[in-house]
Parts: sequence; C-alpha cells; structure tokens
Amino acid sequence: MNEEIREHYMNAGAIAAEARDATIEKVKPGVRYIDIVHLVEHIIHEKGARPAFPVNISVNSIAAHFTPLDDDNQVFQEGDLVKIDVGVHVEGYIADTALTLEVDTDNNSSLIQASAEALNEAIQLVKPGVSPSTIGKKVEKTITKYSMKPIDNLTGHSMRRYNLHAGLSIPNVAAGRFQRKIHEDDVIAIEPFATNGGGRVFSRGNSNIYRLIHSTINRGMREARTKLVFNKLYKEFKTLPFAYRWCTPILGTVDTALQRLQYHGLITHYPQLIEVHKGLVSQKEHTVIVTKEGCDVTTLGKAERG
Repeated sequence: MNEEIREHYMNAGAIAAEARDATIEKVKPGVRYIDIVHLVEHIIHEKGARPAFPVNISVNSIAAHFTPLDDDNQVFQEGDLVKIDVGVHVEGYIADTALTLEVDTDNNSSLIQASAEALNEAIQLVKPGVSPSTIGKKVEKTITKYSMKPIDNLTGHSMRRYNLHAGLSIPNVAAGRFQRKIHEDDVIAIEPFATNGGGRVFSRGNSNIYRLIHSTINRGMREARTKLVFNKLYKEFKTLPFAYRWCTPILGTVDTALQRLQYHGLITHYPQLIEVHKGLVSQKEHTVIVTKEGCDVTTLGKAERG
C-alpha cells in the first residue's frame, strides 16, 4: 500500500472516529434519530470527507440497516440500546466504525462490554496468515464468557476503494467455511455483535438504504430515462450504499426513479436486520489495516488512544 492511499485510509478513520464519538453525549431521551444522523454527517462533510454509507441508527433488537428519513420523528427512549454505525470515505478509501450506547440507564453494561471486549481480543489476533475463523473463534469465546451469544450470521468484512464489502468475511463465531487467510495491506472492518437473544438475525422492513448494482450488463441499458437516473446516482455514490433522503436533490421524484431502477435490477435495498428472538443487540466496530507484524487501527477515538 503506498503512502498516499494509507494516508487516505487513516484520515477517513480519524474523521469517522470523531463523528462517531460526537454522538456519545448527544443520544438522550427525546432526541430525534435524524438529529443524530445530521450531526454525524455534518462533521464528515465539514472535515472534507464523504459518508461511505448512511449513518445507521439501530435500536434494541434491530442489529443493523436503518437510517431515518428527514421527516422521521422517532426519538430515543430511556433504556434504549442504540447502535450507531458510521462510514467515511476519502477519495473512496473507507473507514467503518460503530459503538453501542444505552440511553440514561445502565441495565445492559455486560452486553455492551461483551462486544467491546470481543473486538479488542479480535484486533490482537490480526496479522498476515491468520484465518478469519480463528478470529471468529476468539470473538465467540469472549462473548459467551458474558453469558451472551454472538450473532452467527453477521460478519465483519474487507474493504477496497469504493467497495464496502470486498469479499473477505470476518465471522463472529468459529466457522470453517471462511478459508482465505488475512494478507498484509488488507483493510478490514471487524464488528462483533452480541445479543441476549437467539444469536441470529432475519431480514425484514424498510431501511431507507440502497446500493447501485454496477456491471457490464448495465452499460447496455436502452431506456434513456433509466440510464440517466442510474448515471446520476452512480456519479454521486459509485457502488457505495446511499440513503433515500440523499436522492431528493439529485432526482426530484425519488420513489418513481428508485422503482424504475429496482424493476430493471439495477439497485438493491438493504432490509433491516432484526434479532430472531427480539433480543437486545450490541455492536462495536473498528477498521484496521493489516501490517507485516499485526495491524493499525484507523478508527480509534481520543479516549482509546489515551
């Protein structure tokens, strides 16, 4: 990895950490989800970067994949367990990070600590030649120590330029099917999810999050209107996930445009991921760059850096 690319990754990580940690004192009862999203996205843009995906606000049994619309008046309630997942890119080089906050109560500190400790343990294992299943085994062992369950059908992931999920998966359980070992210069998001529920998620409900599907087939689009819409969105987002609310300034009539893209198979929607037994879910995530001897964490906040 050349120094310029590495600098982009580190810069994206620093901005993501700052935006993530700005939410810690702001998530309070009565505060709207969308106000937290606007805060995070304002910081990202102010620092000269771009969101790599919409800020995810996932509450209680929702593990991932929800971002509010601009007119969404949902507010945090006392006792909510809130996952805030932030993505930032600088010239397409991505940082992905998340934390879990409990709103004005302290009833689920063990659940929050389970995912946090599992992440720390996982990071200590990262180096070239390590199997992802070895990391998953450590994550599982750490979470079960707290009498919680890891979510076995959610994984961390490698990232490349403008590619949030680049092929390598980092499981949260011991899993022999993850065969490719970690290489130097891999950029990996590690994200242990812990739950007091059943340990799996299912897909249901609208998230307001989409992603374009770009392939050689798409270049042969014959319908002019569809091609125009696709090209406008691709210019803005490439194949990174984007929010419904981001489309209004670009497309005007958003519903019709997105429906047309879905009809032609040019866009995918991310459904909400919900714990199967409606258990509470915690998440902690950092992005790392794999080095010769270990890894560098790009998304450490000030408190974590000491």
